[in-house]
Amino acid sequence: MPYEGEFAGYSSLRRIVESERVKNLLGNYKIRDTDNSLNSLQILEPVSIEPSDWKPKILIAIDGSHAEISIKNGFPGAEAAYITIASVILDLEKMRELDQQRPVNPKKFKKTQKAESIDGALPGCNVVYEGESSAKASLRKAVFEIFKDHKMSDHGESLLDTYEALLKYKPDTERKQKCPYEDCLIDADYSRGINQYSCSCISSRPLYSTDALRFHERMVPAGTNGAIFSEIMQTLERVWVIHILRTMESEAWLSSLRRLAIVLDGPLAVFGQPAWISQAISKELYRLNGLVRQATGGKDILLIGVEKTGQFVQHFEDIDRNSEGVSGIFPKQAVGLLTDSYINKNIIFSEGTKMHGDATYFGRKFFYKTKSGARLVASLPFLKEDHRDMTRAEQSQYPRLADAIGLLDQLVSSRFANAFTPLVLANSEAAIPLSLGKKVLEGLAKELMTE
Repeated sequence: MPYEGEFAGYSSLRRIVESERVKNLLGNYKIRDTDNSLNSLQILEPVSIEPSDWKPKILIAIDGSHAEISIKNGFPGAEAAYITIASVILDLEKMRELDQQRPVNPKKFKKTQKAESIDGALPGCNVVYEGESSAKASLRKAVFEIFKDHKMSDHGESLLDTYEALLKYKPDTERKQKCPYEDCLIDADYSRGINQYSCSCISSRPLYSTDALRFHERMVPAGTNGAIFSEIMQTLERVWVIHILRTMESEAWLSSLRRLAIVLDGPLAVFGQPAWISQAISKELYRLNGLVRQATGGKDILLIGVEKTGQFVQHFEDIDRNSEGVSGIFPKQAVGLLTDSYINKNIIFSEGTKMHGDATYFGRKFFYKTKSGARLVASLPFLKEDHRDMTRAEQSQYPRLADAIGLLDQLVSSRFANAFTPLVLANSEAAIPLSLGKKVLEGLAKELMTE
């Protein structure tokens, strides 16, 4: 990267252009015919599925945000992160009533929304909690406390209880997790436990059940840790979804899911160090969905992940254009159901033997173009084993697909291109403004930091 105010010359460009290695590399590339990629959407290519007229009473939208700030504590490069996970509850029945009374009074419309959030501060490089030995130990403690301190219902389980229920599903892997303390006196493998407990060596330092998420293993001792904070945020969002469903189970509210939908920002997946929890979420969803079907007369859970950016979003845009750049190739109110072979050949090139996302996804994606022309990349959860078979793509493998696309049609946003209104509202609750927000948060950190 250049220094501020420094501009590059042309010598490097000349060197690259004349390089035989670069010429050979470019000469071996193949250019795909994007006009043909639409036709390779397997057998369905795409299909028309009649959206249902199902109208939910309530929708819960979940989105998160995090921002890193510099901390002046006498150490170079010290940073902390503020994280928030917002849950917006939309009274869709009331919204539909108001829609019949246009123009709508903004105050009345605002009353159709309720929001709550998980908020927390996470230490980064060179920020150490009082009584802790390092920034890494401080991060582990902070993550544990965020899980421990939040719950949906005053009388229900905590987010930590939900996480520990998922922890029981954690598979054993060949790569053993080591004790978080690098100077552990017995050089032991991490001993998985519940809540807070102690290392088995003579030092008897604290361990946490949330250490199994392994965020601390990627902590950078000198530099920004934005990637870790993003992993923590995505894990909290997805465990919170399961927490909502388990709380509804304990409160005997599962029958209400016949008129309720949950929408999550991003794919139904967990990436990075905590990716194992995606398989645990799948198993818990299988269990919960069996109870939901009993309580609702055969209705599955409606959980939708909606993606704003990424390779699948870009690919959908590409196959909706012809070679002249004109959009509209993909038909309105049509669905593209994706198989593993289609993804590997057209979106994320791979010749591996494992199914795409086998270790990271708990749902599968589809493309949908709404009746208004918006392109949405969404996911529906695996609710039984057959849904995971990505050698084929059939409507039966996407639970409540007709209800999902009907909902996407109803709530597509007119404020932003290819956007979904519930996530627009959730993001407005979660987003930390990068300019004003950092100034406020830096001031708060300066006020509260102990010397």
